[in-house]
Parts: sequence; structure tokens; C-alpha cells
Amino acid sequence: MLLFMLTCLLAVFPAISTKSPIFGPQEVGSVEGNSVSIKCYYPPTSVNRHTRKYWCRKGASGRCITLISSEGYVSSNYTGRANLTNFPEDGTFVVNIAQLSRDDSGHYKCGLGINSRGLSFDVSLEVSQGPELPNDTEVYTVDVGRTVTISCPFKTENAPKVKALYKKIDQISVLVIDSRNYVNPSYEGRIRLHISGTGQLIFTVVIDQLRLSDHGLYLCQAGDGSSRDEKNVDLQVLKPEPELVYADLRGSVTFHCALGPEVANVAKFLCRVSSRETCDVVINTLGKRDSAFEGRILLNPQDQDGSFSVVITGLRKEDEGRYLCGAHSDGQLQEGWPIQSWQLFVNEESTIPRSPTVVKGVAGGSVAVLCPYNPKESKSLKYWCLWEGTQNGRCPLLVESQGLVQEQYEGRLSLLQEPGNGTFTVILNQLTTQDAGFYWCLTNGDTRWRTTVEIKIIEGEPNLKVPENVTAVLGETLKVPCHFPCKFSSYEKYWCKWSNTGCQTLPSQDEGRSEAFVNCDENSRLVSLTLNPVTRADEGWYWCGVKQGHFYGETAAVYVAVEEKKVAGSRDVSPAKADAAPDEKVLDSDVRQIENKAIQDPRLFAEEKVVADTGDQAGGSRASVDSSSSEEQGGSSRALVSTLVPLGLVLALGAVVVGVARARHRKNVDRVSIRSYRTDISMSDFENSREFGANDNMGASSITQETSLGGKDEFVATPESTTETQEPKKAKRSSKEEAEMAYKDFLLQSSTMATEAQEGH
Repeated sequence: MLLFMLTCLLAVFPAISTKSPIFGPQEVGSVEGNSVSIKCYYPPTSVNRHTRKYWCRKGASGRCITLISSEGYVSSNYTGRANLTNFPEDGTFVVNIAQLSRDDSGHYKCGLGINSRGLSFDVSLEVSQGPELPNDTEVYTVDVGRTVTISCPFKTENAPKVKALYKKIDQISVLVIDSRNYVNPSYEGRIRLHISGTGQLIFTVVIDQLRLSDHGLYLCQAGDGSSRDEKNVDLQVLKPEPELVYADLRGSVTFHCALGPEVANVAKFLCRVSSRETCDVVINTLGKRDSAFEGRILLNPQDQDGSFSVVITGLRKEDEGRYLCGAHSDGQLQEGWPIQSWQLFVNEESTIPRSPTVVKGVAGGSVAVLCPYNPKESKSLKYWCLWEGTQNGRCPLLVESQGLVQEQYEGRLSLLQEPGNGTFTVILNQLTTQDAGFYWCLTNGDTRWRTTVEIKIIEGEPNLKVPENVTAVLGETLKVPCHFPCKFSSYEKYWCKWSNTGCQTLPSQDEGRSEAFVNCDENSRLVSLTLNPVTRADEGWYWCGVKQGHFYGETAAVYVAVEEKKVAGSRDVSPAKADAAPDEKVLDSDVRQIENKAIQDPRLFAEEKVVADTGDQAGGSRASVDSSSSEEQGGSSRALVSTLVPLGLVLALGAVVVGVARARHRKNVDRVSIRSYRTDISMSDFENSREFGANDNMGASSITQETSLGGKDEFVATPESTTETQEPKKAKRSSKEEAEMAYKDFLLQSSTMATEAQEGH
């Protein structure tokens, strides 16, 4: 009963079969007396490198009897003529068999471990009987599509006679070519006869584009009758023996094709042999390409010697099979043209890690691509290129690990060595629809690790919100916001500064001048980049991003421009006029205007003086006289003062304002409110007014660049004054009387200064 149930279960659930990762030649042929070499591939893992390798012959019962193994065993009928050599670095072992006989024909297996384990590959060996040839026969062995040159000697007496080449078909000799310009139609356009000079008694026959039908026995003949010269030739035209290619799933393979200089200027192709024994074009130099290989195949430029190469990345299991490369004007396989052959095996037990073959991003957003490389080659150079579907396909480099970034990708493309240990990351942001396409991950090391990824641009909005461009003021503080959705709350957030060599993560705290740090406020879902103070070196591209460990997620880029600090209320002065004396008429008019206003309203006078000191934000002019420069000039300054008495008023006005400023800081008296047009000045502010010969230039307040995000995540830059505007204070009960007393004292001091100036003159 139990056996019946087990049988039913086996019938319902089909047996799971796994294809062996061992790979070798399916068919091997040779001739009696010759030798053969059979190479078998296996995954080069540490276990496989040290396990037993064997070569066994399958019997009628299904058992496979060991003939030779890597542990030193050799069967009796292989003694002295066979050996097995392991190459663990390459993941191969080779079985060599010499002195072949027809009894060696049969079905064999090359494998690892125990014969019945299943880690093996079936090989068919066919040993044929060699042709019975005359003793004086010369043998020529040439691959199909190639060229052969047959040499035919003759005696002196036959020098003036007809020379010819015949082909023996059964018992009949068919003329192929002779010296009377006859050419057999089967050889038309590809054969020629050449007679050497009188010093050499030899003629040659050259046959191009050999076909399998050209195989056979030939006869060289010079002259006729009993005195003719003859030579037997055996021409063996062989199919190219397939070269075994062992590749990993998701990896890359390169077919190197060398066809000879005679076809250097002929169209080239790579085709795959189908089950119908036809060869379907995969790619050719005429622009044809199989859609199944779109984005993952390149035909590299051909050389003058007729050689070229074809690279296929992102290998799939269905890519397995036999491939031919060749040359023909039509760009496809034709009989009689040179070809090369490969047998490709794709190992599903790949050491290349899985990575997405398609990455999707939205316009304005970003993508992060993981690129694998051989972990043993951590110091190898890494590259990223864009596959272009041109005639032959090309892949120009966009970025490489030593700092090269194409100009059009500056600020939005970076190659990062992380995660490391076999994987690096490429980040591309500010995506547009033109970025859709296929990209290749490359290194200058193991070419088998080349991979392909397709980037698709889909509809949607970027998850990270940052301003597009920011202008920072030199020497001030800049804060740049980066908003992120709640789904990134568990991710690590970061800001980094982009450069050709990567994106340097900014420190988490201020470590000195021109250093940057990152603040994160998860409640507002905001990551802010702060630069304090801003320097010229801070100009450039900055990225806001998220990541988990060493694996990068989305990024957003913003460009920060740095400009000079603008002084509010200043006007441009040319260097040539910077040291010139101010215009006397303008100066006199300004003094009288201030004096008149002061007489009308002492409070307004004091207010206007403060405004003149701090500067007009709208760009009004400001004139000042430096007392120290007046003292240095000596008598000339006194002459100017005696001539322009109103100048004394300007000096006195400056003293009043400076006194007010000093008293404000020293005694903490009530401040002046510009907005309320009220004053509250202590009389003691004027006691030392004579100590000052001119008003101090207090300068304009600095401008801080602030940024904010609008309701629709639009970035708005608003320059604002850092000066704080306070609510006007209520005037004290005695403020008016104190102002009037101050004004009287001011008139008295001004009169005294004018009198002293005239006496000194």
C-alpha cells in the first residue's frame, strides 16, 4: 500500500532535475593513429578544485566504468597512452588520449566526484579509418573557408609543356585548372595557377574560400605521355572545431574572431546555429541585430587583419548554443567563406550576484545601480558606459572610478566604491526621458563580470524635494532644506558634496571654518544642510540622499552658487575718484538741509542723523569726513574749515551722533526708534562731543540669504536684513525738554568751534 502511494506521488509530482554544471565537447572526432584532447569545465569553487576528476566509458547496462582519474588510477587499455591533468585556477581538466583505434569510438563522461553522482557531461568520441593513400601523397589540412597553396614540381623537359591540376572522383580524373586558362566551373573565381620563373621548376595552384566539397585527392601533372611529371595531393577540408566557452549566468562572454586579411574589407557577422541547422544572424556590421540581444551586445571595430570581437553581457540560459562568426558581403553565412565556431555553455551556478536588470526612475528623480565585479579584484578600475544602438553598437564611457565624468553629466552622476567586496554603486539623478536606455558595468579586470542594466523613466514625482539652485552670500550662513516622505523615516539621511571622484559625505558637526554639518528634524521631515560661514570653496553641487547601511537609495541634487556680500545703501565709487575731496556745493547744501530740519523739530533731526549713519536700504547716498585725515593734512584742512564754516556744523553733527551711539552702549539708555520718529537722548551724550571730528561710518547691516519651501514645494530665495525691528518705545515725560537742552548745547558748541577755526586761520 505504501509503495502504491509513493508511486502515485511520483506520478503527480514530476521529478526535479538539475542540469549539471560540468561542461565539455558534445562530439569529438579523429582518425586512427592520431590523438585527441578533451577539455571539461567545472565551477571553480574550493570544493570542486580539490575533488576527484574522472573520465569513464558508458556501458550497455548504463554503468560508467572509470578509465582514468585525477587520483592516479589508469585502466589497463589506457596505460602508456592517456593522462588526465587538472587546472584548478581555470576550473578545467583535460584528458589526452593517443594512438587512437576504432575500438575507442563510443560514449564517455567527464565528471567530478563519484561516477554515479550526476556531476558529469556526456561526450561522444568517433574514430574513423584513415584513407589509403599512395606513398608519395602530400597531405594538406585546411579549415573551411580558408586558402590552400598546392606546390607541384616538374622536370626541365616538361617546362614548356602544359601544367594542370586534376581531382580524382572515384576512378575518374576531372580537370580543375590548367596553364591554358581553363577553370572548372565549380572553382570559378577562387582558383589560380602560377608558374614560377625559369630558375625554378615548380608551379603552384592556389584555391581560396575552401568548401567542404573541395575535400579529396588531387593530381598535379606537367607534360604528357610517359615523360609527364605527376604528384598526388590529399586535401582535407575540415569544419572548424568548436571552441568551448564556459560562462556564468548574468555574466559576459567575448568571441574573438580572426578571419584573415583577405576578408578585412568584407562585412562581418556573428550567427547562432539553430535546431534546423541554419545560422541566424545575431549581429553584423551592416546594422542587423537580433532583438533578443538588444542592449547587451557589441561588435567591436574590426582590424586590418580581418579580426573583430563580439561581446555579450547579461547572459541568460537560453543564450547557450553554437555560434559562428564569419565574413560575407551579405553579412550572413555563405558556403566557402571563412568561419570560426564556439560552443557556449551558461553555468546556472553562477558566482555573479543577482542584481536588478531593470531600474525605474521618475523624471527629475534618481536611480542607484548596483554593479558587480570580481571580489578578488577590489583595486581594479570601475567604469559605467551608455550602450548605443548604432550600426555595430558602441558604449562610450560616462564615469570611471579614478575621477573621469563626462562634462554633460557633471553634478548628476557618480561612481561610488561602496558597498564594496564585489559590488560598486552608480548614482544618476536629475533624470530626463533622454536617460532611458541600457548601461554597462565594467572593470579593467575579469571581463566575465560585465553586466547590463536598463533604466526606464516612468510617470511620477521625485520623493526628495530640494531647491533647484541656491545663491549663498560669502561669509554668511546658508541653510538648504531637503524634504523626504515618511517612508524614508527609517533610512539614514545624508548630505554630500559632489566631485569627479565621488560624493564626500558632510560631517555631522561644525569642525571649524568652512565646515558643513547635517541636521535632521524628523518631525518636519526635513534634512537641512548648513554652511557656516560660506566660503568660495563651498560653491558646487550638493546631494541629499537616503541609504541603508552601504546601500544607496534616492538622491536629489542642488547647485549652490557663492556671491560677494552686498553692502546695503552703498554706491559704487570708481577707484580714480575714491580719494578725491567731496563736491563743496553738494556738501554745503546737505549741511544746510540737515540744519533746517533740526531747527524745525529736534526729534526729527536726531532721527535723520541716525538714518544717515546706518545707511539708506534703498540706495541713498552717504557723505562722511574723517577727522584723522584732517589732522594729517594740517593747515590746509583749517583753511578749508575757515572758508566753509558750515563744515563745522557737519563735524558737530557727527560728534552728536557718535556721542549718542557711545552713550547707548555704555549707559544702556533708551534706544532710538526709527519707525516712531521719537528720541530719548541723555544730556551726558554731548559732554565729550569735541573729541570727535567726524561721524563714524557704522556701515550697512549684512544681508543673510534665507531659503524656504512654499506650499507646493517650490523654492523661494528671499534676501532679508538681519537688523531687527523693535516696537517703538513710549517717550519719557522729560524727553522733549532734554532734547531742546541738547539742541541749545549743540548750537553753543558749534559756534565755539567755528570761532576757534577762524582764529587758527
